Amino acid sequence: MPKKTPLSQVSDFDLRLLRVFKTVAECGSFAAAEGALGISRSAISLHMSDLEKRLGMRLCQRGRAGFALTDEGREVMRAGEMVLVAIESFRSEVNLMHQQLRGDLNIGIVNNLVTQPRMRITRALKALRAEGAGVKINLSMSTPGEIERGLLDGRLHVGALPLITPLSGLEYSLLYEERSNLYCSREHSLFARAAEVSNEDLKAVDAVVPNYRLTAEAIGLHQLLNFAASATDREGIAFLILTGSYIGFLPDHYAAAWVEKGLMAPLGPDRLFFDAKLAIATRKGRRQNLILERFLDALERTR
Repeated sequence: MPKKTPLSQVSDFDLRLLRVFKTVAECGSFAAAEGALGISRSAISLHMSDLEKRLGMRLCQRGRAGFALTDEGREVMRAGEMVLVAIESFRSEVNLMHQQLRGDLNIGIVNNLVTQPRMRITRALKALRAEGAGVKINLSMSTPGEIERGLLDGRLHVGALPLITPLSGLEYSLLYEERSNLYCSREHSLFARAAEVSNEDLKAVDAVVPNYRLTAEAIGLHQLLNFAASATDREGIAFLILTGSYIGFLPDHYAAAWVEKGLMAPLGPDRLFFDAKLAIATRKGRRQNLILERFLDALERTR
């Protein structure tokens, strides 16, 4: 009879022994359990002896009279099944958590990317949502500077902004390249001869300029204009252009709807334009975030 001693802890080895015991009990003998476990009868006997020593009790009778569980063996069998079921439930629950994401994704985006025809962000957000209804997307439309500050102080997980002067604390991945043209509205004096405007024409009218950072190419073109108003974002520039009193640069995908309706026209479209890169940015050294990684993976698949 094994010496009865309290069980101080349950190890991985104990769990393996319980699984052997469960299989033997279900099969009804050591011989029948050989095929189910894929180990020899002598190895099964050794495992059973080890378990009995660990628990300090006889679990089964075996010999010429056949195999039978003791009263203690039946109790251990019942308790062991509860443990193994609980472990399997835990494994399934963790796997379900990986499949169904839960938590927030805080994303900052510069205004007016929704009209970008490639729609990479839109598709990535759709894919993320499909992975789990427990994901809450918090999207804020902001200026580039506000997005950078939000990423650096941790308020934002990810941002989409123009790639002008990369900050050392952020990582960037190219998202789009967009072209911006110089526009006037239908009510502007230059509308009727938009294709043939000269640099002198530009200096003779008022222009709206952005008060956020620009590339060197964009700065050079803005120097051709007569600064009379400023705006914090592209929507503000569009508002002032549509008054008929100002000209200004807008991304072509954003201005397209007004152009199609005849409400705007590009000025000197063969020379008065600049191209800019837009990037996805995240903070360097950020903590592991499964939702963010899934979003970045979905974004990569949209290339």
